[in-house]
Amino acid sequence: MKLSQFKFPYNKELVAKEPPTYRDECRMMVLRKDNGKVEDKLFKNIIDYAKEGDIFVLNDTKVFPARLFGNKEKTGAEIEVSLLRELNQEQRLWDALVDPARKIRIGNKLYFGENDALVAEVIDNTTSRGRTLRFLYDGSYDDFRRTLFSIGELPVPEEIRRHPNEIDQERFNTIFAKNEGAVATPAAGLHFSRELFLRMEIKGIDYTFITSHVGLSHFAGVDVEDLSKHKMGSERMIISEEAAEKINRAKDNGHRVFAIGITVLRALETPVTTTGRVKPYDGWTNKFIFPPYNFAIADALVTNFHQPLSIMLMTEAAFGGYEKVKEAYTKATKRKDPYKFGTYGDAMLIV
Repeated sequence: MKLSQFKFPYNKELVAKEPPTYRDECRMMVLRKDNGKVEDKLFKNIIDYAKEGDIFVLNDTKVFPARLFGNKEKTGAEIEVSLLRELNQEQRLWDALVDPARKIRIGNKLYFGENDALVAEVIDNTTSRGRTLRFLYDGSYDDFRRTLFSIGELPVPEEIRRHPNEIDQERFNTIFAKNEGAVATPAAGLHFSRELFLRMEIKGIDYTFITSHVGLSHFAGVDVEDLSKHKMGSERMIISEEAAEKINRAKDNGHRVFAIGITVLRALETPVTTTGRVKPYDGWTNKFIFPPYNFAIADALVTNFHQPLSIMLMTEAAFGGYEKVKEAYTKATKRKDPYKFGTYGDAMLIV
């Protein structure tokens, strides 16, 4: 497929600026894969579409305060750094995006925090992953992490606001976030509340967790018209033996697997056997899914509404069917009260 096929009329006013009062009471559009019909529900109604024995697979990654604001040496120019991933603990090496990138060169020193609490040196420039920084810190690794995270901010998308507020501190992570390493939140999981988990247990709906550290590659622009030529960045993911066993057992017993989020959907398709089973996995994935694609594991998908030309939209269209998803988006945006997009936006369930 072509990049231009994923354009649609879009207004930035569609982006939700705040989360709903209660996590599970955002709106949810239900799209039927077989006939393209849609229904308008609340997210807490999701259990009406699952049966006893079905399993929800959720992403327990945790967003860390990956955005730093500082100054360049000598000139004092303001810079913004988005940490992407840690490369080496001992050497304090990180991949990062730096803005404005054109003014940052190898050897430049960057200063962060009060009294220059942290100093980083640019040691590499690359086109694929921005910059490599070495933080110059003599203390222990634990002290370094505490200092780094005390200076950093949660990377709330700038389409919501420039700096996080108190609401973001509470709501930008899922209630089951556990394993630190994401620079963006797995938005589909934000809709799950403790009350919803209790109702799932009462109905006999199973669930399990995998870890997929959401990186910026999901949000990077696609700059090629032919999607088969796009290269995704790598993201760390972990599927434990326990999670793999629960997922495979559900499928073997004829139950459905609900992928909660695009990152989960992508992760489940990475370590798949030829017989359609999930293997335990601890490594990296750069899998890019776009139409047409035959999914081996997931039977249903929960996701949010995504911007035109986005990688998440392409993966969503691969799962729900290009024409059906396109028509669902048209209905979502043409309503008198259109569905909300983005991290804090409404949900779509594709079954």
